[in-house]
Amino acid sequence: MSMALKQVFNKDRTFRPKRKFEPGTQRFELHKKAQASLNAGLDLKQAVQLPHGEDLNDWVAVHVVDFFNRINLIYGTISDSCTDQTCPVMSGGPKYEYRWQDEHKYKRPTALSAPKYMSLLMDWIEVQINNENIFPTNVGTPFPKTFMQVAKKILSRLFRVFVHVYIHHFDRVSQMGAEAHVNTCYKHFYYFVTEFNLTDHKELEPLKEMTARMCH
Repeated sequence: MSMALKQVFNKDRTFRPKRKFEPGTQRFELHKKAQASLNAGLDLKQAVQLPHGEDLNDWVAVHVVDFFNRINLIYGTISDSCTDQTCPVMSGGPKYEYRWQDEHKYKRPTALSAPKYMSLLMDWIEVQINNENIFPTNVGTPFPKTFMQVAKKILSRLFRVFVHVYIHHFDRVSQMGAEAHVNTCYKHFYYFVTEFNLTDHKELEPLKEMTARMCH
C-alpha cells in the first residue's frame, strides 16, 4: 500500500461517526469520496476486476482502505439520527441482529446499540489497516498469510453498516439527497466482494432483494 493511502487515516482527516459536521460538508465529502474511485461511464463490474499483472493482496488492501473510508463517511452522514434511543440494538430489520466480539473487552458476542457497535467497528478496522504486520505499506513487503482472512472479516462487518443504513436510516440518506452516492458505493462494494468471494452469502442475505433490483 502506498504512503499516500496511509495518509488518509491521519486522525484529523478521518471522518469519525462521533464527530459532528455541517450537513453541507458531509454531502460535499460524500460526493467527493463516492466519485473519486470511479471513472465517468466505467462499468462497475469491470472496475473491480484485478488489473493484469497486479497482485490480488495489493488490490484487496487498496479497496478495503477505500471502502472503510467511504462507508465510515456514509455512516457519519446519518449518525445524528442513529442513537442509543432510536437504535438500541445493532440490527438490519427484525430478522437480523449483529453482536460485537473482539479480542479485548467483548470476548463473547455482545448485544450493543448501533452507535456503540459502529464506534467499536470503525476503531477496530482502523487498528487493523494501520498495523504494518497486516497491511504493509512498503512496496515489496509481503502480506501475512492471514491477510485475506482479516480482509474478509473487515468487509463482512462493513457490509453490516450498509444493512443498518439501508433498512433503518435510508429516509435520512434521501433527505440529504445522497442516495445516488450511497447506491453507487454499495454497488461498487457488492461487485468487489462477490468478484473475489470476500463475504459469505449469508451475510448478504438482508439486502438480497434490494441487491437483485440494483445490481442485476
